[in-house]
Amino acid sequence: MELSDIDLNLLVLFQRLMQERRVATVAEQMKMSQPGVSNALAKLRRRIGDPLFVRGPGGVVPTPFALRLAEPVSQALATLHAALNPVSGFDPLRAMRTMTIGMTDIGEVVFLPALLERLSREAPGVALNTVRNSSVNLSSEMATGRVDLAIGLLPQLKGGFYQRRLFDQRYVCLFRHGHPLEDAPLTLAAWREAEHLVVVSAGTGHGQVDEWLKRRGVWRQVRLTVPHFMSVGFILQRTDLIATVPERLALQLAIPFSLSLRALPLTLPAAPIHLLWHARAHQDEANRWLRGVVIDLFTDTGTQARKARSAQKKQ
Repeated sequence: MELSDIDLNLLVLFQRLMQERRVATVAEQMKMSQPGVSNALAKLRRRIGDPLFVRGPGGVVPTPFALRLAEPVSQALATLHAALNPVSGFDPLRAMRTMTIGMTDIGEVVFLPALLERLSREAPGVALNTVRNSSVNLSSEMATGRVDLAIGLLPQLKGGFYQRRLFDQRYVCLFRHGHPLEDAPLTLAAWREAEHLVVVSAGTGHGQVDEWLKRRGVWRQVRLTVPHFMSVGFILQRTDLIATVPERLALQLAIPFSLSLRALPLTLPAAPIHLLWHARAHQDEANRWLRGVVIDLFTDTGTQARKARSAQKKQ
C-alpha cells in the first residue's frame, strides 16, 4: 500500500478512536456527525483490509491488527505535528507558562514539594497546575495538550503514549509515636488485630492493594474508612489507628505528624509508578525539559546521580 492511498484525516480518526473507544466522543472532538465517523471508518477498513474496531461494552474494541498499528501511527503523527509546528527552543530561566500534571493526592504530597523547589531555582516563571488522574479523561486531555504529563499507575494510557518507570511503590505500616505497637514486634496477628484506618482510593495502585488483601482472605479490623489520603496524618497523630500506606508518603508524613513507620508483616505487591506523556508532546522542548526534571528527582537512578553530584561538590 502506498501513502497516497491513505487520507491523513483517516489516520487521525483512527488515533482518536484508539484513545477514546467511543464513536460519539470522537465525532464531537473532530466536529463530525456520528454517521460521518462511521463512514470514514468504513473507508479506512476497506483501505487497510481489517475491521480495526468491533463493538464492545460501552463503545468499540480494537482488533489485534489495530493494536499493532496504534503505536507507529501515533509516532508518525507526532513527528509530522512537530515538523509542522517547529519550536525556537525552551529556556527554563526565561519561560513564562503554566504546565499541568495529572496525579493523585499521594502524588501531590510526594512529588510537588521537591518539584516546586527545583522549579523555583531553574524555572521561576513556570507555574504548575495539577488535576486528579481519576477525575478527568486523561487520554483526551493529554491528546489535546491540556495536560502535559501524568504520574501514577495508569494502565488505561496505552496507544499513543510514552512512559518511563520511576519507581516501584512499596507499602509500610504507619502509626503515631508512643503507639502500643512501637516497641513490640509487628507480627501478622498484631497487625490484623490493631484498629485500621483504610483509604478506599478507587482507580489507584493503593486500591489494588486492598483488592489483593481481600482476594487472599487477609482480614483486618477496620475502624475508619476515608476516600483520600489528605487526612491520614491528622487522624493517626491523635488516635491508636494504624494505616498501610505507600512508603514515600509515609516518609513525608512521619516528621510533620510525629509518626513511626514499620515494615509490614506480610509482603504486598509493589505498584509500578510511571511518568507518561502523549506522543504529540514527545518532541516538545518544554515537555521534554519537565520530564527530565521529574526523572532526575524521582527515579532511583536519578536519586543516585544526585547523591554522586553532591559528593563531588564536597570533595
